[in-house]
Amino acid sequence: MDPIISAVDLANELAGPTPPVLLDVRYQLGGPHGRPDYEAGHIPGAVFIDLDAELAGPPGAGGRHPLPDVAAFGAAMRRAGISAQTPVVTYDADKGWGAARAWWLLRWTGHENVRVLDGGLAAWAGPLETKTPEPVEGTFTPQPGALGLLDADGAAGWARDGLLLDARAGERYRGEVEPIDRVAGHIPGAVSAPTAENIDENGRFLSPERLTARFVELGAGQDAKTVGVYCGSGVSAAQQAVALELAGFEPVLYAGSWSEWSGDPARPVATGPQPG
Repeated sequence: MDPIISAVDLANELAGPTPPVLLDVRYQLGGPHGRPDYEAGHIPGAVFIDLDAELAGPPGAGGRHPLPDVAAFGAAMRRAGISAQTPVVTYDADKGWGAARAWWLLRWTGHENVRVLDGGLAAWAGPLETKTPEPVEGTFTPQPGALGLLDADGAAGWARDGLLLDARAGERYRGEVEPIDRVAGHIPGAVSAPTAENIDENGRFLSPERLTARFVELGAGQDAKTVGVYCGSGVSAAQQAVALELAGFEPVLYAGSWSEWSGDPARPVATGPQPG
């Protein structure tokens, strides 16, 4: 299934016989909480999902946004009205990061019918509502493992023997700045691939052909159809995972990402523009 859906197609599906469950995952790294914006206006029927509370566990040794407790995540998805066969569409209002995190978690836990709204809320031309919906509880039971997942050792091996993409901004990869984590730099062997280069000026994903060309230039190809990806804390890397799927590659996510890696003084750190 295509990992994204256009706003036009979403409007048609919402008017059809089996409308998707909508998840509003507005989130900004270091920005204000998304709930007030949701309450001010959201796509009709959308349920607000709190990324920090429902799509991540408590910060700690596993990073700033470790994977959530699976049972708690399943309960949150059921409260939103999700069952195993329910179509789901996620959206946000900033680069697709939050929406992609929800997409990745649902896919990783076995839900096959989930898509990201291409272009996010800005692409939606229909009405907004302020009413908070009360969906009928779903029956979704998460079964982790449907997508590839890396730990720190796995990420090191992927950077050494395969292709590991660093989804953060280039200046953070190069170690020129580090506004959040303990150490600046990147995992040795990882290749810089900022998420900003996956989308156009309207926030929509580039065409599959352009994304394929991008990832091939970065080192993906016939012998590297599976590609590892990480970021600062496992959120923006999920957007890269969506782009990789659009391009025909199979993403594997290092969920702990740089926040976990850099928190361990025993882990090596590279700086500069090259993989190191």
